[in-house]
Amino acid sequence: MDKLKKFELMAKITRELEDVRNSQQAVLEKIGKIEVDNIELGDKLIENKIPDIYSRTAQNADAIKEILEEFERKTDDFGEKNNVDKLKEQQQIDNLK
Repeated sequence: MDKLKKFELMAKITRELEDVRNSQQAVLEKIGKIEVDNIELGDKLIENKIPDIYSRTAQNADAIKEILEEFERKTDDFGEKNNVDKLKEQQQIDNLK
């Protein structure tokens, strides 16, 4: 795989990880709302199960955030090391020919 394609794939994975992180955050917010609404309702099943679900989801969200941050650094470093901006310019020039 050439360097530009590798960088583009790394950037795509970064965007997908960001999307997963945002989805996890939305899930955490919804679980929190259910927990708050159940305070008034008092359903024992929800009361017993939701805290564990929230905790596991929060742990997954933290792991995804950690992967995302490290992979963003790795992608940026790869881009700088391989002068990806210059490679993109050259690709545009080549496509015009």
